[in-house]
Amino acid sequence: MRCSMWWHVRQEKQLPLDFSRKHFIGGMRGEMPTPEANWERLVRAALRGERLGVGAFGQPVSGVAGNVPSCLANNTHIDDILRAADEIEDEDRNISRILCEHAYSLAQNLDPNSEGRGVLQFKTGLMSVIKQKLAKKDGGGIDRSQDIAYLQEFYKRYREKYKVDELHEDEMKLRESGVFSGNLGELEKKTVKRKKVFATLRVLGTVLEDLTREIAPDDAAKIISEEMKRVMEKDAAMTEDIIAYNIIPLDVPSIANVKAAISSLKCYTNLPKLPSDFPVPAARGADVLDLLQYVFGFQKDNVSNQREHVVHLLANEQSRFGSIIGSEPKIDETAVNSVFKKSLENYTKWCNYLPLQPVWNNIDNISREKKLLFVSLYFLIWGEAANIRFLPECICYIFHHMARELEVIMHQPIAQPANSCTSPDGVSFLGRVISPLYEVIAAEAANNDNGRAAHSAWRNYDDFNEFFWSLRCLKLNWPWNLSSPFFLKPNKKKMGLLSVGGGKHYGKTSFVEHRTFLHLYHSFHRLWIFLFMMFQGLTIIAFNGGKLNWKTIKQVLSLGPTYVVMKFIESVLDVLMMYGAYSTSRRSAVTRIFYRVLWFSVASFAVCYLYIKALQDGSNSAAFRIFVFIVGIYAAFKLFIGFLVRIPFCHHLTDLCYRWPVIRLVKWLHQEQFYVGRGMYERTTDYIKYVLFWLVIKPLVTPTKTIVNFKDLQYSWHDLVSRNNHNALTILSLWAPVFAIYLLDIHIFYTLMSAAYGFLLGARDRLGEIRSVEAVQRLFEKFPGAFMTNLHVVLPKRRQLSSSVQGVELNKFDAARFAPFWNKVVENLREEDYINNSERDLLILPKNSEILPMVQWPLFLLANKIFLARDIAAESKDLQADLWLKISRDDYMRYAVEECYHSVKVILFSVFENEGRLVKKIYENIEKSIKDTKLQLNFRLSNLQFVMSRISALTGILKGEESPNLLQGAVKAAQDLYEVVHHEILISNMGGEDIDDWNDILNARADGHLFSNLKWPKDPEMKALIKRLHALLTIKESAANVPRNLEARRRLQYFTNSLFMRMPAARPVSEMLSFSVFTPYYSEIVLYSLDELYKKNEDGISTLFYLQKIYPDEWKNFLSRIGRKEDTEDSELLDNPTDILELRFWASYRGQTLARTVRGMMYYRKALMLQSYLERITSEDGTIAGTENVTDIAEGFNLSPEARAQADLKFTYVVTCQIYGKQKEEQKPEAADIAMNEALRVAYIDIVETVKDGKPHTEYYSKLVKADIHGKDKEIYSIKLPGNPKLGEGKPENQNHAVIFTRGNALQTIDMNQDNYFEEALKMRNLLEEFHCDHGKHKPTILGVREHVFTGSVSSLALFMSNQETSFVTLGQRVLANPLKVRMHYGHPDVFDRVFHITRGGISKASRIINISEDIYAGFNSTLRQGNITHHEYIQVGKGRDVGLNQIALFEGKVAGGNGEQVLSRDVYRLGQLFDFFRMMSFYVTTVGFYFCTMLTVLTVYIFLYGKTYLALSGIGEAIQIRADILQNTALDAALNTQFLFQIGVFTAVPMILGFILEYGFLTAVVSFTTMQLQLCSYHATGRGFVVRHIKFAENYRLLEVVLLLVIFLAYGYNSGGAISYILLSVSSWIMAISWLFAPYLFNPSGFEWQKTVEDFRDWTNWLFYRGGIGVKGEESWEAWWDEELYGVVYKLQASGTDTSLTVYGWSWIVLAALFVFTFSNKAWVNFQLPLRLIQSITLLMALAGLAVAIAVTDLSVKDIFACILAFVPTGWGILCIAVAWKPLVKKMRLWKSVRSLARLFDAGMGMFIFVPVAMGLEISLILAGNNPNSEI
Repeated sequence: MRCSMWWHVRQEKQLPLDFSRKHFIGGMRGEMPTPEANWERLVRAALRGERLGVGAFGQPVSGVAGNVPSCLANNTHIDDILRAADEIEDEDRNISRILCEHAYSLAQNLDPNSEGRGVLQFKTGLMSVIKQKLAKKDGGGIDRSQDIAYLQEFYKRYREKYKVDELHEDEMKLRESGVFSGNLGELEKKTVKRKKVFATLRVLGTVLEDLTREIAPDDAAKIISEEMKRVMEKDAAMTEDIIAYNIIPLDVPSIANVKAAISSLKCYTNLPKLPSDFPVPAARGADVLDLLQYVFGFQKDNVSNQREHVVHLLANEQSRFGSIIGSEPKIDETAVNSVFKKSLENYTKWCNYLPLQPVWNNIDNISREKKLLFVSLYFLIWGEAANIRFLPECICYIFHHMARELEVIMHQPIAQPANSCTSPDGVSFLGRVISPLYEVIAAEAANNDNGRAAHSAWRNYDDFNEFFWSLRCLKLNWPWNLSSPFFLKPNKKKMGLLSVGGGKHYGKTSFVEHRTFLHLYHSFHRLWIFLFMMFQGLTIIAFNGGKLNWKTIKQVLSLGPTYVVMKFIESVLDVLMMYGAYSTSRRSAVTRIFYRVLWFSVASFAVCYLYIKALQDGSNSAAFRIFVFIVGIYAAFKLFIGFLVRIPFCHHLTDLCYRWPVIRLVKWLHQEQFYVGRGMYERTTDYIKYVLFWLVIKPLVTPTKTIVNFKDLQYSWHDLVSRNNHNALTILSLWAPVFAIYLLDIHIFYTLMSAAYGFLLGARDRLGEIRSVEAVQRLFEKFPGAFMTNLHVVLPKRRQLSSSVQGVELNKFDAARFAPFWNKVVENLREEDYINNSERDLLILPKNSEILPMVQWPLFLLANKIFLARDIAAESKDLQADLWLKISRDDYMRYAVEECYHSVKVILFSVFENEGRLVKKIYENIEKSIKDTKLQLNFRLSNLQFVMSRISALTGILKGEESPNLLQGAVKAAQDLYEVVHHEILISNMGGEDIDDWNDILNARADGHLFSNLKWPKDPEMKALIKRLHALLTIKESAANVPRNLEARRRLQYFTNSLFMRMPAARPVSEMLSFSVFTPYYSEIVLYSLDELYKKNEDGISTLFYLQKIYPDEWKNFLSRIGRKEDTEDSELLDNPTDILELRFWASYRGQTLARTVRGMMYYRKALMLQSYLERITSEDGTIAGTENVTDIAEGFNLSPEARAQADLKFTYVVTCQIYGKQKEEQKPEAADIAMNEALRVAYIDIVETVKDGKPHTEYYSKLVKADIHGKDKEIYSIKLPGNPKLGEGKPENQNHAVIFTRGNALQTIDMNQDNYFEEALKMRNLLEEFHCDHGKHKPTILGVREHVFTGSVSSLALFMSNQETSFVTLGQRVLANPLKVRMHYGHPDVFDRVFHITRGGISKASRIINISEDIYAGFNSTLRQGNITHHEYIQVGKGRDVGLNQIALFEGKVAGGNGEQVLSRDVYRLGQLFDFFRMMSFYVTTVGFYFCTMLTVLTVYIFLYGKTYLALSGIGEAIQIRADILQNTALDAALNTQFLFQIGVFTAVPMILGFILEYGFLTAVVSFTTMQLQLCSYHATGRGFVVRHIKFAENYRLLEVVLLLVIFLAYGYNSGGAISYILLSVSSWIMAISWLFAPYLFNPSGFEWQKTVEDFRDWTNWLFYRGGIGVKGEESWEAWWDEELYGVVYKLQASGTDTSLTVYGWSWIVLAALFVFTFSNKAWVNFQLPLRLIQSITLLMALAGLAVAIAVTDLSVKDIFACILAFVPTGWGILCIAVAWKPLVKKMRLWKSVRSLARLFDAGMGMFIFVPVAMGLEISLILAGNNPNSEI
């Protein structure tokens, strides 16, 4: 019985065990899989093993092993012992019992009281297992004193059984020949077997050593002999490579650079010695990290992690400077300097800023050993800093003091613990240095009330970090002065996480994020000053008729007072916005703020006074001259300062002269010098480019003058404002929309200009040159050359061929190198089910060996061509040269003819031995005829069809395996071929000189022995040639539409197009930059389950059915791949577990799942392995070694250990699954679905709950796991955290805890809904070289990558959204990066300079709410710290997006809300302040300005309509129009009839349209865009899963204010042009309003189905009238929603006549008050129900009677009744708005419920406005169709 028996025992005894898990990550049963197999195969194997109850390599899944509580697993190898016990259960139960008992003893020693979470249950279960084992001893007793002897004896037997001594030797022999042989699969089996055996031996040896320690040394020496000890030591040395490691086995490195890096970290002579009792592995020896661990108390796993990290950096940096040669490799000084400078660059800048002397006096005098010591210390601090990693300058402070402390310790002979990290409990860096900082940060984070508290009420990460930007931080001392106000915790609010201390603590630092819209002006005041002053200046010039005379100049000088007043406002805002941060800010900053407000107060008063005085006294007065002089001097000074600070060349000069006091004073006056933002200017050439980008009102003036001068205009109502005030409201109604559009002009200009410029940039970069399959086929012969130029390393032979005129040899050489990569791309398309088997065969490119003297192209280029050439030859009457010219017009037809000609020759020569001279003679005759231009005279070309049929018959037989029947058939086919050639083709007699040979052939033919000695082809290359020739001669259909799948076409088109784009040259894999891919994951879907795939919606549609319908060709390809027929029902797959897994993967790879993301990212490793393998086996002359033995190169690269090692050194993939540990404990399917392989790492937070001193205690660990040799997750590193890591936003905190496990020079951040492609992964090393390319003054720190939105195929709305998104991530970001230089980090395909960012706060920011859009802050931070963000479009990554209407709205709302928080942030403020004007303007328009302009666009619609409504209702519009007609004032007439067609929505589509044209062509773009506009919606794939459900109306509810305004304007507006004028004036507004109202129907599945409409109406009424209550959400009740979200028509009545007094309006209010009678709360009148009903009834009857009398007696008309209804709409709406604003007062007056009832009445009417036309339309359509609409109700 195995250890898993404990689970059954638990079930029988009902033990409360909580640590079991149902799912395990294992391998597949049967044939042993290779660890390097691609990710999906491993997951399939894992889940299959899970279902079949087996683990890796056929081993049963264990119940105890793998379920050790985390509080125990952190310190021992209990899990390894239990796994070994499981394995040897069948071999020796007694030994299994010994191992289980030892594991129990270890657990007991670690937690004797079972206080840890799950420990008691674990011990109980393990004890049950031990008892079961004891019960199987056949009743005999157990002598535990003999356990050591038993264990030693079993150790010997185990070694003999598995022939341990031979295992390693056999593996080494295979490894020596493995690269060039076909035994790589056998090699992997040997390696895995050895690792497994030695892992078990390692456990047995460890347990044996532990048991011997428990007895006397003398007794132990008697039991274990010296020989046995030597054997165990030898075995232990052999197990070093199976000891858990992350990427590099540091104890047994195999790569020279790694060996050199490890050697460079060894302790050198000047270092103090470590104490003798400090444990150091003998195989490695002590190094500087061991010393730092002892001195400062760093955690063991942190040291191990950073040791590998530093070694990885050094080894990869060394690879850039060439390979190391020699038996004792040594890292170059250049590589050490590069790592040192880059790692400590931020520290150096921090010291220079404060200023502070670094720990070194002169950087040039530091020894390389000391540099590595400092680098190691820095990364050890960073690796254990936890949340403090968000405080880069705080880490600099810690490093500075610890390095100084280390300097003192280094002078001692024996290392001593540092005082700063020493406590009574021991030496701990975490406890003494990090925890105090963490606790105060956690207390502040707890004070934010989960994001609901004001940002100004608590300190965020930036506040803590910026405290270290001033010398005040030195007051914290070292070790920490915990009594400092910095460490005092704030007063606890309602739900604080930590207890808080008293006293005054520090407040905000440098900046306060007050929540106010004034930040928009404060951050971008220069832009607003420019806009307002420009509008003022243009208006002045326009009012002066455009004449630039003295009068105009005097008025333009009014810009001076405007400027100083606006600067005064800015300075006042400086004072207000800094409130709360004065005590912690630098004195120079505070002084500057108050100096500025004082200066601008005086300046604004003086300038305004002088200007007013000058206007009064005239232009000849002294006041005017003084005013002009002051303004001129100030303008000249500002211009001079602007040149010094903003122009790049001048800025550089001022930097050189910064030590001059005058320069420092001028810069200080101009702007505050922050630690970040310094030197943030570009090269002069870049500056000129984005300045030129931006250097590329009059009609209202005359009407305004006319209206101002109008007197006695007739108003329809009693006007209180305009009548005696120059018609002010009329002027406002005309000018307000114009001014709003003026503010929008900058955004409109940017949209159009960026679209045009981006279009030209894309054309320059050759985007869209290959936009169809026809283009791929036409240009295919150029692909190998382009690939070799851009994506392949330089080969000497190719350079030689390129310099010569050997075009054919060069093309063949390129094709041979290109073939393995192209074929692997095609194979991956087949594996992904985008193409079928026949398409794959057509797309495969032959490897182009030397067997043919020409290039062999894929069959999809040559298919059908030979038949076309045959027909041309048969029908041609032309001369030979003309015939060949006709054939050569089609290059691929010529290639097909040439290849067939040479292939037939080679095949016939190889299979015919004796008759080979016949073939030779025929070919000599053909070539002679061609040379003499007598081909048509000597051969009957019209009979070529007979030759082709005979050859195809022969090749059809020869392509099979040899057999007697086939051999006989081949002889017969060869004889038939001879007969056809001899009698039907040859015209002239070929006897001649070889008459004897021909006689022999004729005799053999007569005897029936002709071709009887046929040699059957067995060479693989010859077999491939025969199959290819057979295909050429039998494929008659054209392959012009191959591949058929649109996604396959898109990928091949983009890949081949990118081959011609400009990119850096590729370096060998061994020399490329290393990188990591980083994916944050929480609890999203990993792999779809069957339940999720078959779950049906209300219409009976399942996700699987939906996928089958939108991907029909991929479904057929999938069935074919798994060996099923195309008409197989999906239910038939459920009988086979393998097919079930394949089905789940097929569906998951078409959704937004983690499985799809991981598969895509693993293509990086696959590509690197292929590239590395081919580079290794490619000799200097460019030939591929070993191709005669390795028929499949793909198998070679998959199984090559060297290729895998090189790929692992260059690429790491870390998925940070924050709650992975919790998911495992709770047996969540997500944890089981995340299968491991050797390249995937999973980082997660492990929460360990224990009891200490009788109190519950929780500890947090950051852990990294990988697959062990059993395919299960093996813990590599476990680093204790100071507390809960989630103090801010979840995603950046999740990234921060795991970023320490990433490696390399670069880091690509990938979301879990992204995808990647193998062909794109081939270009990654080119992209990484961009870090060393010239992109401006600053080196690139973030490389932007193009995205392809793959969710656009599911509906029209998804298509439009994906196209809009694509235009942003391509054309938009193209312009942001160049020329504007303001591209930030907008998503997660970008590649970061990893060392730059981890030493400057990380790849995102995490403060609660303010950093809710965490990604973009990485771009802000990078730019402020003198980084450079570029964009590159020759490589792309897939991306999924939300595509349902509701999800899109939520996503846009999230982004807009995040942008609103950005406006408050210090990052946006500093960028707005420190950018030069034009770059600042670009930044504004592309970030916060975009959302401001979007909001302003909507407001402009309201401004326009309210203005038109005012003109209509007041009657002033009609009066002005009549006077304009009388006076024939055309300008006035035009102003009144301004056509509001200037919709920004039209212009926002321009980038998308131009992007279409660029990449798809003009005609295709027009068709696609038109089709997209006309489509409605089908079922969507929304969110990150497939949602095929109808969205209810209540979820899509909208208001109708715009519609009401348009109706009022229609009813009462005066337009001399009639209906046409009204349409032109309002059509765009009507389109917008209708879109808002009916889009939820248009873009909703089943939006116009009758049954759904009825259900929507019922649901909506329930929502509308549901009262709600405590805890009820807005989507459940109208009242809850309304609580969350939160004058004039009567004078147009005919009954009012010409009366405009206030009495009429007063009567309208009396009527409105009467309505309130019907809204009285029944609860309030509960005791007066009868009087209330009586009053309501009387009121209703009186209203109806009064209405009837009024119609009969007065002039009241039916139109007036409609007008009355409209009258109450805006008036009632105004009442509601006022009531909401004064809600507390209204509630005190007990009118709130009446107000709410009135609001419900409004919304009910608006809802009916939508339902009625939809319902009527559906009813009529159903009646016309003859259907009963109510049949299903």
